[in-house]
Amino acid sequence: MDLNRLVQKCSTVSHMKQLQAHLTTNGRFKSPFCPVRSKLIEFYALFPLPHQAHSLFLQIDTPSTNDFNAILRGLASSYQPAAAISWFHRMLCGSHKIDALTCSFVLKACARVLARPQTLQVHSQVVRSGFAADALLGTTLLDVYAKVGDLGSARKLFDEMPVRDIASWNALIAGLAQGNFASEALELFKRMREEGLFRPNEVTVLGALSACSHLGALKEGEKIHQYIRDEKLDMNVIVCNAVIDMYAKCGFVDKAFVVFDSVKCKKSLVSWNTMIMAFAMHGDGSKALELFEQMGQADVKPDEVSYLAALCACNHAGLVDDGMRLFNSMAGNGVNPNKKHYGSVVDLLGRAGRLQEAYDIVKSMPMVPDVVLWQTLLGPCHIYGNVEIAEIASRKLVEMGSNNCGDFVLLSNVYAAHERWKDVGRVRDIMKNRDVRKVPGFSYVEVDGAINKFFTGDKSHEKWREIYDKLDEIRFKIKEFGYVAGTNYVLHDIGEEEKENALCYHSEKLAVAFSLISTSEGTSIQVFKNLRICGDCHFVIKLISKIYNREIIVRDRVRFHKFDEGSCSCKDYW
Repeated sequence: MDLNRLVQKCSTVSHMKQLQAHLTTNGRFKSPFCPVRSKLIEFYALFPLPHQAHSLFLQIDTPSTNDFNAILRGLASSYQPAAAISWFHRMLCGSHKIDALTCSFVLKACARVLARPQTLQVHSQVVRSGFAADALLGTTLLDVYAKVGDLGSARKLFDEMPVRDIASWNALIAGLAQGNFASEALELFKRMREEGLFRPNEVTVLGALSACSHLGALKEGEKIHQYIRDEKLDMNVIVCNAVIDMYAKCGFVDKAFVVFDSVKCKKSLVSWNTMIMAFAMHGDGSKALELFEQMGQADVKPDEVSYLAALCACNHAGLVDDGMRLFNSMAGNGVNPNKKHYGSVVDLLGRAGRLQEAYDIVKSMPMVPDVVLWQTLLGPCHIYGNVEIAEIASRKLVEMGSNNCGDFVLLSNVYAAHERWKDVGRVRDIMKNRDVRKVPGFSYVEVDGAINKFFTGDKSHEKWREIYDKLDEIRFKIKEFGYVAGTNYVLHDIGEEEKENALCYHSEKLAVAFSLISTSEGTSIQVFKNLRICGDCHFVIKLISKIYNREIIVRDRVRFHKFDEGSCSCKDYW
C-alpha cells in the first residue's frame, strides 16, 4: 500500500507505532527519501508524546529541514509549545537550514506562550534569511507581535510591508483586538476604510466587533453593524453571532435579541449559547431559561456551554432551585458536568447563603477542585461571615500556590467583620512576605468616541478638578436621601472619616461623575470596570440614577448592572 495513504489511515498511537516498526524493520525510516517520516514525528509531538518524538528524531543520521519542521509544527500545537522554541534554537545552533515554514511554526509557538523576546529573535532570523518578502510570513509576524503586546513592532512592520493584502490588515486588527489593544484595533479598522484599498470582509469585521465588545464601544459597533448589513455580510452566521455578542457586551441585551431573532441565516448552536449567556450577564434569568427550553423545540441539542450559560443565568438571578434542577439533569441528557459547571453551582449555593451545601459539592466532585473553585467558595464567606469555611478555602488556596491578592483580602475581610484584628494583621504580614500585590481597579467610559480611563483616586485626567467638584456635589445630595458611607467595604483598619474618603474616589464613581459633566441631561451613561463593583458604589450609583434622572449601565467583571430611577436590574443580588 502507498505509505502516504497508509499514514492517513493511522488515527491512534498504536497505529503509528505499528507503522514506525514497519519502517524501522525494513530500513526505510533512515532513508532521506522516506515520505512519511516527518508525519510520524509530527504526530508524536502533537499527540502529545514529545519524548517519543525526540527519541524518533535521534534515530535520524542527517535530519532534514522537513524533519525539524515536523517536530516544530507538532510541538507548536501541543500542550507544551515552549518546547518548539527550544528546538528552533537547537536547529540554529546546529547550522541546519531553515525555511519560511520553520519560522512560521516557531512563531505560532511564540504567540501561544506570549514570548516577545523570542519573537524579535525569529523576526531578525526572517530578515537575515531573506524571507521578509514572504507576505504570509509577514502576516504571521504581525499577528504574533499584536498578541504578545508589542504594538510598536507590529505597527512598524505593518507600515514597512512592501505589499499589504487583506490578510495583513485582518491579522493586525484581530491580533490587536485579542492582545488587549482594542482601541488601536478600531483605529486601524477606520484607517482601512478611509484608505479604501481593501473592503473589510467577514474576518475584518469579526476583529473590529471583538474590539467593540471589549471596550463597550456601542456607537462604533453600530456603525460596523450597519456596514455588515450594507455589504450583506449578515448572511454569515459567525458574523451574526459576533454582532449579538457585541450588543450584549455593550450593555444592550434587547438589541442583541433583535439581531438573534431576525438573523437571515440558520442559527447555530453558538447563536443560542451567545444569546443565553447575554441574558445571564444582564441578570434576566427567566428569559435565559425560556430560551434554553426553546433550543429543544428548535431541534438544537444543548451542549456543555449551553448548560453553563443557563447555570450562570440562575446564578445571577438567584434561581437556586432552577439551577440545581438543571445541574442534576445534565448527565441524563448526555452532558457530563466539568469544573466550570461545578464552580457555577458552588457560586449559586454560596450566594444564597447555603455555604455548607456548597462545600459539600466541592468535596463530592469527581475531579480535584482547582484554584478557581476554592476562590468561588471563599467569596460568599465574607458576605455571610463564615469564618470556618473561609479558613478551609484559604488554606487550600495557599497549598495550591495561589498568590492572588483577592484571596487574602477576602479572608482579611471575614476576620475584620468579626473584629479579629490580630488575624487581619497576620494575613497582611503573609501578603507582605509573599509580595502579594493588589490588582488596581479601573473604569472607563466612551464620550464623543474617546475612551476615558480612571483609576481609584485618579487625578491624571485633564478635567479632574471638575470631576472632584461633581463628586462633592454628589456626596452632598445623596446624604439628603439618607446615604451613609458603607465603610465596611474598606479593608483597612483606619478611622471612619478616612474610610469614607477612600470610598468616595473609587474609579466607577469618577467615571460616572465625568459622564455627568460631559454629556447632556437624559443621556444614558455606560461604565466598564475591570473588577467587581463594590457595595457602596452600587448603592451610590442607584441614588445618582434617581437624583440626576439618568440611566446608568455598569459592566463589572461578572455581569451588567442597569441603574434606573433608584433601582438596579440585579435587584441587589450580585
